[in-house]
Amino acid sequence: MLFWRKKKMNLPAKREQTDFTMEIKVIITEHARKRLRDFRQDKITTADIITAANSIPGRIPTATRFRGFFAKSGRMFDIVAKDIEVGRLVITIIGK
Repeated sequence: MLFWRKKKMNLPAKREQTDFTMEIKVIITEHARKRLRDFRQDKITTADIITAANSIPGRIPTATRFRGFFAKSGRMFDIVAKDIEVGRLVITIIGK
């Protein structure tokens, strides 16, 4: 159809944009908490992990490694996370 002869088509009603910054429940495994005490994960706090896990968009059906998060202290770290029925499970933390 030529652009100057477009006729109005029945388009779906405009949907309101929703804010997808909703926080989900983050569960940190005992293994991940234990790793926080290691030297490589020094200066990474539980709050940093929760912030990183909440910043991952979408659903994570299988355990996946996410790279490049920064703690408030400036230390870079990766997390391995998976979504379960009750929230987002953080399996481990890898400090850089």
